[in-house]
Amino acid sequence: MNERAAGIGQVDSSDRLAQGRVQLRSEDAWIPEGMGQACRRAAAEGIVLLTNENEALPLSGSAPIAVFGRVQRDYFTVGYGSGGDVRPPYSWNLVDALAATDLQVDAPLAERYATWCDEHPVDPEPAWGTWPRSHPEMPLTTAEVEAVAARTPTAVVVLGRAAGEAREQSLTEGGYHLTADERTLLSQVSTAFERTVVVVDTGNVVDLAWTREYDLDAVLLAWQGGMESGRAVADVLTGAVPAGGKLTATIATAYDRYPSAGHFGGHEHNEYVEDVYVGYRWFETFAAQDVLYPFGFGLTYATFDVRAQDVRADGGEVVVRAEVTNTHAVHPGTEVVQVYVRAPQGVLGRPARHLAAFAKTRELAPGASQTLELRFRLEDLAAYDDGGATGHRSAYVLEAGRYEVLLGTDVRSALPCGGVDVEDLRVVRQVAEAAAVEPAHAFDRVVARTGPDGAPLVAHAPVPVATVSRRDRVLAGLPAAVAQTGDAGVDLADVAAGRADLDTFLAQLDDDELEALSRGDFTMDSALGAAGNAGALAGTVPSLRAKGVPALTTTDGPAGIRLATHTALLPCGTALASTWNLELVTELNTLLAAEMAAKGSDILLSPGMNIQRDPLCGRNFEYFSEDPLLTGRMAAATVRGIQSGGLAACPKHFAANNQEDNREHHDSRVSERALREIYLRGFEICVAESAPRTVMTSYNKINGVWGHYHHDLVTTVLRGEWGFDGAVMTDWWMREAVDPDFPAVTNDAYRVRAQVDVHMPGAWGREDRHGDGSLLASLAAPDGLTRGELQRTARNVLRLALTSPRVTGGA
Repeated sequence: MNERAAGIGQVDSSDRLAQGRVQLRSEDAWIPEGMGQACRRAAAEGIVLLTNENEALPLSGSAPIAVFGRVQRDYFTVGYGSGGDVRPPYSWNLVDALAATDLQVDAPLAERYATWCDEHPVDPEPAWGTWPRSHPEMPLTTAEVEAVAARTPTAVVVLGRAAGEAREQSLTEGGYHLTADERTLLSQVSTAFERTVVVVDTGNVVDLAWTREYDLDAVLLAWQGGMESGRAVADVLTGAVPAGGKLTATIATAYDRYPSAGHFGGHEHNEYVEDVYVGYRWFETFAAQDVLYPFGFGLTYATFDVRAQDVRADGGEVVVRAEVTNTHAVHPGTEVVQVYVRAPQGVLGRPARHLAAFAKTRELAPGASQTLELRFRLEDLAAYDDGGATGHRSAYVLEAGRYEVLLGTDVRSALPCGGVDVEDLRVVRQVAEAAAVEPAHAFDRVVARTGPDGAPLVAHAPVPVATVSRRDRVLAGLPAAVAQTGDAGVDLADVAAGRADLDTFLAQLDDDELEALSRGDFTMDSALGAAGNAGALAGTVPSLRAKGVPALTTTDGPAGIRLATHTALLPCGTALASTWNLELVTELNTLLAAEMAAKGSDILLSPGMNIQRDPLCGRNFEYFSEDPLLTGRMAAATVRGIQSGGLAACPKHFAANNQEDNREHHDSRVSERALREIYLRGFEICVAESAPRTVMTSYNKINGVWGHYHHDLVTTVLRGEWGFDGAVMTDWWMREAVDPDFPAVTNDAYRVRAQVDVHMPGAWGREDRHGDGSLLASLAAPDGLTRGELQRTARNVLRLALTSPRVTGGA
């Protein structure tokens, strides 16, 4: 089936992974009851109030306002690419949402913007990877602005930015920076009006130094909120939802202040020289002066007194009890209480602060209080010794000293409230070296050294390099084969009902059926699933379906269900994380699971959970945070919701997918310590807390090995250390390669050896509807793939199928 005819538009692009937008083939506009309200609430709770001079916000009920900026109409509701390509049944822009409130929107100005935007439309379907990062502004003279100010005291200026898949943010005007026209507009409006409120509509961190340059009364950072974007912003502007979002990434004074700035955007590779000092870990340790708005920061309309009542050890946990009181006389609100730990520097060197726990209050009326109990395991804050400096190489350790506990409402304001003493170095967990830097690619990384005044100083040291033989590791872990019996009449439903075990079913499968379980149906928009799907897996051939193995439909996420019908468009990942509200995120994704079940999605390719290492990464809008704990807990909340009805979530992209440029060939060169403490840690938390049924690998290489071939990451760490027993799939389409340790193992065989179970969508070329034969050819070759390995992959896929309502009887 031709992908364009199937509803997946094709475009020419330098990104060979490009795909066009899904085209509607159904006008079904149903979404679950309550979905719109949940999207609206989540988008509103994720909006961050950066400044609010003299309580300029919330706006009074019937206040007259003038709305400037074309984004009031041409609102960026989501970032670009497959993760945001959802066709919602409706979408609210800001000016229409404001007009639906009691606010008095200046009609002549609104009509002028409407006319101008109609006469200067944005391209609704730009080619893949060429999407606009911003839109040109309507020109206004100073006299025209002053005329509006003469009749309206308050102005709301709306500025917008977007980036996405295969579309990095750029260090240009109209990209990361304001345009000259936007600066002119801000200058005109802030000079002419009594009060100026700015709404920044974006999915990615952009330059905000200008918020200190103009006479602005309030600034809202409104992360892309999906189909309810406009109404969510209106709710916060009016106080219908109290401002309460908190930053999930540090906003620096300038781009070149970020520690990754000189090591992002490399076409062939990037060296992660900042090591574990990502985001606030860098700024709070070495460069506090370079922070504009700190991690965890966000104002509220209320005022809160946050006091630690008790810090104590409880078994293996540290417990912090905090009382939060709303001291404002008028406004209700919520507050996010954050616990950080300052670890002793030791010989490894540690960031000045680590987020250890967080909790959000309910909405508190003036004078009301709530006591929160926050718990964390000190062992979860152990450092990884990848070079043996402590005498315990490849181990997580707590070095001796005091682990100071700090409590506050952002990383900068958190104050000491107690601590835990570790008398002697403690080995928390001994593991095996995995995915270390190759000796040929060694580089120097940042380490912390203690200065004469006791403060940490930036130093550099060679990164430890790989010492383990992968060949030996693979051979030591080869599984035994199950003797093939031929068809014994056992159906997969028999296994689900306990009438037969899985290996009895597996023994019936011939090599062709085993191969079919290891790849998708070769194409996007598979005929085996709902129109516009991303592809089907498991029961991809008739003989498997005859044995009760269902074809499982995958759909792109995480902003909704990407199908050729209307589906809900959710707030972007950064917006959801900025709520710091795990229960709300689970509630929203539980509703999404109901929509999946109704519209034919078995596996949602969500959540996106890579670390926001650098603000220019185009896909940051899909991701949650620069912090691995917040990332992992938000991902787990997402997975719990999606899987609540028996369907499957697919956290992605495993791992270190922090750049879009040349993503299918780019090499992320990163120390094993930084991998484990930062880039893998969120996935580890997600697996431990929510047991996702699938995981997706990344396009990029990690220390020289593509994610879809990475035995160390998938078999040694994900499965061996973390106990993951679900199915692992590739991102869509793979790169050809020969296993360097086993020349008879190539392409799909190389992938299966790593326990990357499913090649999606299964073909090697976009127009192909077949595989390349590499898997079965290797199976027959000396020193090739073993049948036990192929059966192991089949077992992983069948375990996934056994959780499906299509097998268990839930659908």
